[in-house]
Amino acid sequence: MAVEELQSIIKRCQILGEQDFKEEDFGLFQLAGQRCIEEGHIDQLLEIIQNEKNKVIIKNMGWNLVGPVVRCLLRNDKEDERKVYFLMLDLLVKLCNPKELLLGLLELIEEPSGKQISQIILLLLQPLQTVIQKLHNRAYSVGLALSTLWSQLSLLPVPYSKEQIQTDDYGLCQCCKALVEFTKPFVEEVIDEKENSLENENEKLKDELLKFCFKSLKFPLLTAQFLEQFEEAGNDPLRCFASEIIGFLSAIGHPFSKMIFNHGRKKKTWDYLEFEEEEDKQLADSMASLAYLVFVQGISIDQLPMVLSPLYLLQFNMGHIEVFLQRTEESVFSKGLDLLENGLLRIEDNSLLYQYLEIKSFLTVPQRKKSLAMLQLYINKLDSQGKYTLFRCLLNTSNHSGVEAFIIQNIKNQIDTSLKRTHNNKWFTGPQLISLLDLVLFLPEGAETDLLQNSDRIMASLNLLRYLVIKDNENDNQTGLWTELGKIENNFLKPLHTGLNMSKAHYEAEIKNSQENSQEVQKSKDLCSITVGGDLPNMPPEMQLKVLHSALFTFDLIESVLARVEELIEIKTKSTSEENIGIK
Repeated sequence: MAVEELQSIIKRCQILGEQDFKEEDFGLFQLAGQRCIEEGHIDQLLEIIQNEKNKVIIKNMGWNLVGPVVRCLLRNDKEDERKVYFLMLDLLVKLCNPKELLLGLLELIEEPSGKQISQIILLLLQPLQTVIQKLHNRAYSVGLALSTLWSQLSLLPVPYSKEQIQTDDYGLCQCCKALVEFTKPFVEEVIDEKENSLENENEKLKDELLKFCFKSLKFPLLTAQFLEQFEEAGNDPLRCFASEIIGFLSAIGHPFSKMIFNHGRKKKTWDYLEFEEEEDKQLADSMASLAYLVFVQGISIDQLPMVLSPLYLLQFNMGHIEVFLQRTEESVFSKGLDLLENGLLRIEDNSLLYQYLEIKSFLTVPQRKKSLAMLQLYINKLDSQGKYTLFRCLLNTSNHSGVEAFIIQNIKNQIDTSLKRTHNNKWFTGPQLISLLDLVLFLPEGAETDLLQNSDRIMASLNLLRYLVIKDNENDNQTGLWTELGKIENNFLKPLHTGLNMSKAHYEAEIKNSQENSQEVQKSKDLCSITVGGDLPNMPPEMQLKVLHSALFTFDLIESVLARVEELIEIKTKSTSEENIGIK
């Protein structure tokens, strides 16, 4: 019945000119054709499409059959039937109006979700490419297609582990590979500048391809993880995709070195590419991704000038590193650390001049929450004035006891290095050091400071003070410590004594109360809470006691080191006085 109905519609339309086809004819053709497919009359439908007499009808109306054919291909696993459907799809792509086909194919690509996204993209990329190559307005068609494809692919999760990449459950890796093949003819067209392509049209096509490349650098390449083993790199589909995208950029853009080194400058050597406002904001992510791929993964790095200094490369990449470190995703954040490490390892220790800290990103990047190992590497590369400036900045801004303790340990190391030299380093001896010690040897809120929360910093400060007392004699006073001893005692040692006494008394009272009430609490099986320098969460009485005893242990440890420091000060000052009396 469906076949007869379709043949009746075709017979009526055969005597009409294509300009006389009515909207009603299109609708009836689509319904009858769809019924033929649903009822399994695919061989008869194929004959109708292949019939030369129906060429004009198929050209104008056949694109309506593409959707039903594609859906059958997606759900049908019978090989014989699939061959017929593929043949039918090829014929429709060959015979139908390419403008209508383009829109129809893109609508089909936009329909699915989840794992079906990759299935339909892989199925339709080749037909889509064929259709676009028939159209004259190539730039618009390529731009529309690439934008639609990218929007759908960006909904897929990016595989991270080797196992996820190999299984490729959502098909993203397969789609990336297929997308490269889809794009290649259009890239070659731009490169070749074919005679039948107007110069203006060629520039528009180049723009659309560049936009797609920059979008791809953001997704999936910004978050993609790459296989580390060298022998596996060639088998990593996402790395291969990155290499192809960078190859496209290099082939169709301005010289690669100019493209990568001029982003962010007020005057660019490549500025013809106009992005939408939102796309322009995303360009920073794309360029950071490009920098990571080139400098860390080594993709196309041979195209960069070999004369560039390590310091220049680090300065150039600091803005990109900051982009990475602003992100919260571990896969993106870690790339910032990798790019920073890559730049720092190229530089000799103590060679990064302090003037570089005047560049905003050189100060803001180390303040990001990051691994202390990377911070140490950064510190090692700075010259003495740079280290001094960075230490001051971090002590003023970190608000983290552990990080501050780490910085104080580094200050101790720099003082030790300076004292061992024939000529003292002015930044870590004398007045400059005293100015730095003012930030170290004090309690932010005096005796009221939360000693438990600041215990790491306090212990590091006491250990530094103990070191200074031992290493620097009062008569030499290379560090300036002995001149400032009175201020240190008033701002640090005395308030610390008072704070320890207050804190210990408070915690001991809490322990006593907890022990007295423990039997009653155990009977009721209630959870209890305490407030000591801030609220502690509800916890069982036994756990509460452990926390309180642990705090007391910390205070005892601080008190022990404090006592040793004061003992050493007394010994040193007494010894110096006796020496001075002996001299007289």
